[in-house]
Amino acid sequence: MSTGWYRYLSCVLGEFTGMPPRKRPRPNETAMKMVGAQVAAARVDKGMTQRTFAEALHMDIETVASIEQGRRTLMPNVAEKMDRVLGLPGLLTVAANKMPEVDMVPAWAEEYMEREREALALSWYDTLTVPGLLQTEAYARAVLGCRVPFVGEEKIERQTTHRIQRQKILTRPVPPTLSFIVWEAALRDRIGGTEVYREQLRHLRACADRPTVSLQVLPLGITAHAGLNGPFILLETPEFQHLAYSETQRGSFLVRDPNEVSILTQKYAMLRSQALNFAETKDLLDRLLGES
Repeated sequence: MSTGWYRYLSCVLGEFTGMPPRKRPRPNETAMKMVGAQVAAARVDKGMTQRTFAEALHMDIETVASIEQGRRTLMPNVAEKMDRVLGLPGLLTVAANKMPEVDMVPAWAEEYMEREREALALSWYDTLTVPGLLQTEAYARAVLGCRVPFVGEEKIERQTTHRIQRQKILTRPVPPTLSFIVWEAALRDRIGGTEVYREQLRHLRACADRPTVSLQVLPLGITAHAGLNGPFILLETPEFQHLAYSETQRGSFLVRDPNEVSILTQKYAMLRSQALNFAETKDLLDRLLGES
């Protein structure tokens, strides 16, 4: 791992000595911001400033500002007061009582999801599973169900639905240019069982024939490997900005630093040269289907 990349990653994870660690995001940060925005919108609609609103609630203005900015949790008893002052039929009270403890999409991944929806191009390297944009619904459900600790069937279904919805970019009127490199090990594991495995292989084979998709497999047994540090994604925005995204066991981060993006771009280029070409990849998928 390069020194610059190590410094960046360590800083993100709060392990870089000599610098204060980045504040850990709340697990329901997105929901808090949404509820806070609703409070602010209702206050403005009522024609109240933050100061007059705070005075009516018998609270300090800093607390009101923190709630509206999503930095402080809106407690149910405070929400009831706000509903009375703003003349709302219990809307904020319902929001406060129903606020999830954990966001469906982690806060750090939210910006990436937004960027992904409008991307001009994506280059995706994955090692242990099929990339999310190429997963079948059954395979996605099986992968999400493997997570430890188990999060429950309801949450798995929500996450599965969200993952499949992301695949709409494949059928945009003008789809992004998509490149995928998948380590062969991900195609050997039978996550979800034989039927799920076969369906996923058939889907990959069909995706390999799409005109806007290039799919390559990084074979087992190679003697040089540019992707040993793990999976990552490269992304080009409509403004022609180049970004990168990576996930760890306990988080994710969007990389904007041009130097770090350049390093990952070089890695991806090397991985493409080490992977099977398009025809060889299709032949491998056909063989795996025959063996399944």
